[in-house]
Amino acid sequence: MECWTDLDQVPRDAGPSVVTIGNFDGVHRGHRSVLSRMVASARETGGRAIAVTFDPHPLQVHRPESAPELLTGVTDRLELLAQTGLDAVLLVEYTLDFARTTPEDFVRRYLVDALGAVRVVVGRDVRFGRDNSGDLSTMVELGRRYGFEVDVLEDVHGTAPEERRWSSTWVRELLAAGDVEAATQILGRPHRVRGVVVHGDARGRGLGYPTANLGTTTGMVPADGVYAGWLRRVDRPADLPDGYLPVAVSIGTNPTFDGVERRVEAHVPDRTDLELYDEEVVVELVHRLRPTLRFDTVEALVAQMEQDVQRTRELLAAGPLVLGADLSDAPGRASSRTRGA
Repeated sequence: MECWTDLDQVPRDAGPSVVTIGNFDGVHRGHRSVLSRMVASARETGGRAIAVTFDPHPLQVHRPESAPELLTGVTDRLELLAQTGLDAVLLVEYTLDFARTTPEDFVRRYLVDALGAVRVVVGRDVRFGRDNSGDLSTMVELGRRYGFEVDVLEDVHGTAPEERRWSSTWVRELLAAGDVEAATQILGRPHRVRGVVVHGDARGRGLGYPTANLGTTTGMVPADGVYAGWLRRVDRPADLPDGYLPVAVSIGTNPTFDGVERRVEAHVPDRTDLELYDEEVVVELVHRLRPTLRFDTVEALVAQMEQDVQRTRELLAAGPLVLGADLSDAPGRASSRTRGA
């Protein structure tokens, strides 16, 4: 998949194309439903499938104090978009100057002149242009004016009893509650957090459970607790030894030791030989084992850690989840091995 970050990078022969627009935070199953339809449409017409997305998120520019915590950073968003079969992504830098672009100027400059759109795929709630003044009727009118079709998609919902529209907002609510299993249902994959492994207090190593401590992270960090998941080493192919590792993950402040800094720490069961410092890793969270607890003694903490690690071994025995697998029967249940989808 090609990625263009400026109109000057877009090749002159980018069109004809089938285009969609969105933030695509999390690239959840609703997003992938839209994207798979436009990819199929592009293949039928012999054109390119192109998504237009924005960085930073518009709310981070307009209302940073109330902007949502993003499910995915740009690296993961692009990686997940590439897995949908898109031919290209136009990643637009969202600035206050760009925000002043009128709906017609946006469509003409970006969709028509740059990308050669012959079809634009949108939802009924599409908004674009200055003050979000462009809507579906605007897009249809501009399509007539500039010669492209508008393909309108209906919202994608879950099944009973949760027939709510799949959305990034819903995923954030679930992660804030620590419900990574339900989040997996909507995302179609385990939620991920990305960061570089940094030196910590080395307390885990002293207790017999060395951990990889993530520094600054991208991807929303779920509620404090202990989770079972997978660690992918970004610079090592996932199908090579130690490229993809089962982990027990602690998120929180280490209250037993009166910690104050919230951390993401991942322990690889049965391994004390790994050196992950300064490596970029992706941690995928599959199951929540328990909330964070304060223990009266270190011995009690170590005993609980052994139970957590044993439970992690059991839960992850079948291997990682497959991107796009049927998740309807058992939320968060592992399936056959894959390359860290």
